[in-house]
Amino acid sequence: MAKDKVSVGIIGFGTVGTGTAKILLENGKLIKKRAGIDFVLKRIADPDIKRDRGIKVPEGVLTTDANALINDPDIDIVVELIGGIRPARDFMLQAIRNKKHVVTANKALLATEGNEIFSEAEKNGVEIGFEASVAGGIPIIKVLREGLVANNIIAVYGIINGTSNYILTKMTNEKVEFSDALKEAQRLGYAEADPTFDIEGIDSAHKLTILSSLAYGIPLSYNEVYKEGITKITAQDIEFASELGYKIKLLAITKATPPSPPLTKGGAGGVEIEMRVHPTMVPNEYLISKVDGVFNAVYVEGDAVGSTLYYGRGAGDMPTGSAVVADIVDIGRKIVRSQKQEVRSQKEVSEFKIKKIEDIESMYYFRFSALDRPGILSKISGILGNYNISIASVIQKGRRIGGSVPLVVLAHKAKERDVLNAISEIDNLPVVSDKTLFIRVEGEEE
Repeated sequence: MAKDKVSVGIIGFGTVGTGTAKILLENGKLIKKRAGIDFVLKRIADPDIKRDRGIKVPEGVLTTDANALINDPDIDIVVELIGGIRPARDFMLQAIRNKKHVVTANKALLATEGNEIFSEAEKNGVEIGFEASVAGGIPIIKVLREGLVANNIIAVYGIINGTSNYILTKMTNEKVEFSDALKEAQRLGYAEADPTFDIEGIDSAHKLTILSSLAYGIPLSYNEVYKEGITKITAQDIEFASELGYKIKLLAITKATPPSPPLTKGGAGGVEIEMRVHPTMVPNEYLISKVDGVFNAVYVEGDAVGSTLYYGRGAGDMPTGSAVVADIVDIGRKIVRSQKQEVRSQKEVSEFKIKKIEDIESMYYFRFSALDRPGILSKISGILGNYNISIASVIQKGRRIGGSVPLVVLAHKAKERDVLNAISEIDNLPVVSDKTLFIRVEGEEE
């Protein structure tokens, strides 16, 4: 007999758990009208059930015992919203083995332990909903899994960490240094007391791992992602970027070479996947460069659809709760219709490898700190030329900084290995007073 009711249990009653519960309780009638299903919030498990979250929870719903929730035979969907690796992993695997579907916003867990979790879900015939794990309220997982399923994905570029985007926006608009912008982000609650995951690119790398796996059908490969944060970016670099017609953003980038990976065994040559997170200069005219503050955006290029951009709030109780409930509804519809569950599966890529950062090709911004003497530009340009790096434009100003002046060079596309070798040689010149800073540049070459 077909079900018309789906019971839900939430583990974790923090920010996202509260938003999810609020939506289920307050928008329940709307959801039932649209989905034709009555979603019942049966249990919420959290160590602290006394604190007021600002929502009215029915009597008997709150519990401190997550295991009782997981083992409740009436609960169809377990929503894991505690974050971190443990005990979240153990709760999730226990729920899967109890034949319960799972919804999660836990990008760190999926990025690092996801291959085991998805394998266990496939074995037990249950589904994992993880829309909320990337970009909060932006339905980018659904876009890649469903909306663009007919496309070979050429590239994905994402601003997927609101904290770093807020800091870079403040540095750009108010011409303040990184440390001051970080303090303001912490004061406003956009950055944690320990902001390492955000400002060092780790959070973005977790999310990129998931996007890359969906885009190219590869195993979750977090340890292969190149990660570089924004701590070395200065207000001076942002000013020079502006003069050159660019903004600096922390981008998560994945690309395939060739863009259409062979999906059956025996395909010719395999595919190389780029997975990298780092500060990137983006042309001012690109829409993604205009994404400011704590907002997120993901650009996806497909071979059939062309360029697409998805924009919205990447965090917060209600935007992320909205994504969690969307997964609950999707899974609920399949339960009610007794449809076979769609477990995330990897395509059979014949051969693939993650491209090392030194093998990528990009345009580059260089800021050299050189003594203010004649002939410096010719020496530096000569070394760049020896490594097949050609100069597109130069900014040279006579402002002394500790006896040195900044010399800014925008270079045409080059291989990163050549860039690293050139910088190593340039930094050993007696006229160069500090280590060279370089930023990768996206956009069309002039």
